Amino acid sequence: MVVVVIGIIRAHNLFAVVILGGAYSFLLATVMVVLDAVDVAMTEAAVGAGMSTVLLLAVLHLTRTREAPLRHAPAIPLLVCLLTGGALVYGTLDLPPFGRADNPQNQHVAPYYLENAEKETKSPNVVTAVLASYRGYDTLGEVTVIFTAGIGVLILLSRRRRRDMIVKDEGRSKDVA
Repeated sequence: MVVVVIGIIRAHNLFAVVILGGAYSFLLATVMVVLDAVDVAMTEAAVGAGMSTVLLLAVLHLTRTREAPLRHAPAIPLLVCLLTGGALVYGTLDLPPFGRADNPQNQHVAPYYLENAEKETKSPNVVTAVLASYRGYDTLGEVTVIFTAGIGVLILLSRRRRRDMIVKDEGRSKDVA
């Protein structure tokens, strides 16, 4: 996975970046299988490696495949990434220790789900019961937001392409006249 990330960072061809991103998602899905989170692995494979890669390839079809030249020094994005990463690490310092039964997240709804999920939803998998039954409308809303954003991006990109084609056609008309 580290090699794939280094490849993404060093690549200037956006097609290679999209393909490497899909490979990274697929490798992450295999890690989830090793961690016995098969449902998360299937979601990562379907959404991360599959759907996202297809959508990004569609966007590349409408745009250029080479990254634009830098307008500023690469140190500025690196500084922003380091500051953001530092803030995220700082935010984790107040979290309770990982995996303890007396952590706050294990004291509220989790015991209810573990005790009642199978008899209320008839699903032997608690994660599936939570995502599909208890939080089904929330999951549906998240999927709706993702697809709406994707459609919006495709509409905006198609307008730009259509505008570029009109400008080219007007240029040809002036050359003929």
